[in-house]
Amino acid sequence: MRLDSSPARKLPMPSPSPGRQPETRGEERTGYPRRVKKRRKVFSMRLGLDMTFLFLVIILLIIGLIMMFSASYPSAYAYRNNSFAFLIKQAGFAAAGIVIMMVLSYFDYHHFHKLAYPVLAIALLSLVVVLIMPGMPGSGGVKRWIGIGDISIQASEIAKFAAVLFLAHFNSKHFKKMDTFKYGVLPSIILVGVISALLILEPHYSGIVIIALLIVSMMFISGVKLRYFIIALALVVTAVIVLAATGMLSYAMTRLQGWGQALHPETDELYQLTYQTRNSLYAIGSGGFWGLGLGQSRQKFLYIPEAQNDFVFAVVCEELGFIGAAIILCIFALLVWRGITISMRARDKFGALLGMGLSIQIGLQVILNIMVITDWLPNTGISLPFFSYGGSSLITLLAQMGIILSISRTSNLERA
Repeated sequence: MRLDSSPARKLPMPSPSPGRQPETRGEERTGYPRRVKKRRKVFSMRLGLDMTFLFLVIILLIIGLIMMFSASYPSAYAYRNNSFAFLIKQAGFAAAGIVIMMVLSYFDYHHFHKLAYPVLAIALLSLVVVLIMPGMPGSGGVKRWIGIGDISIQASEIAKFAAVLFLAHFNSKHFKKMDTFKYGVLPSIILVGVISALLILEPHYSGIVIIALLIVSMMFISGVKLRYFIIALALVVTAVIVLAATGMLSYAMTRLQGWGQALHPETDELYQLTYQTRNSLYAIGSGGFWGLGLGQSRQKFLYIPEAQNDFVFAVVCEELGFIGAAIILCIFALLVWRGITISMRARDKFGALLGMGLSIQIGLQVILNIMVITDWLPNTGISLPFFSYGGSSLITLLAQMGIILSISRTSNLERA
């Protein structure tokens, strides 16, 4: 999956024709006619949209809306007196996201080179604004959202995209220097350090995990040497030990204390902390091989708190069973594979790194979400792409899919 960082071979210099006088200065030095730099169009109507990738996105979006509605209507009726409350909002977010995705599919992704630093600045500013603003009602003192009227924006969603975009820009610009510590590791360490420091204050540890894994993935596909990964890992471990010793990770330590207790309620002193995970396991187990049938989940009737959010896949397992859950995971795998394939055949390293980073983000979130609902990881709030309720996450996700579609328009992908 790594990109080739070997220097390009130089083409032989053409010998000038006898009696021909050089016409320009550039031609006199190189033997080639001087190239006129063409100005890129902001929007390109070039054909070649990858229909396979678009089809997979739409399929996951449709299934996600159906399952989100199935998981949400009991709590929507109980707390909002309208069974369709979450569905109506999510459908509106999906419609807006599709429009943005299609617009960005015609946007020339090369222009994101110029936006790397501004987007990163906006992401860091949003993480600071979150800490200044009062916490949203029902958030339990956790500050993760910027509230604008009835709309809430999760700052970490902007930070994920900003991290991928910045490293795609920086690493493609200095691609031949990725085997050095200064260019291959130091910018990534500074980036993850600054973002993590702001996310710890929210606190939002699942966001730290995802962004850290994204940055490591970007380092790997950029060709950073293995010994630098070991150095970076040692620095991360040291930072975690220091923070834990100073008590700044108390929220995470509380989560870790409850981890693994969901199957043993007789020894669970943190019952409320593991209640959601325990009922998630009940839902997965009761679904069996074939499932109880669409809409027939029992745990979604207020046994799994906020079932439409991070634990929506537990309802999927209960209603569609192992077979249905496996098919959905296969569609996710195909989407990630197709995104990486498109990116690897991009015509420039920036497009390759940007597309691969955005594709890897989907795969990481799916894996981590499944590990949380099955109690392989502590419950830290990791949403499932296309399925979990949330406007900022869905719109941001569809916008990123639009960027991959933009890359597909200029990639050398053979259409099947």
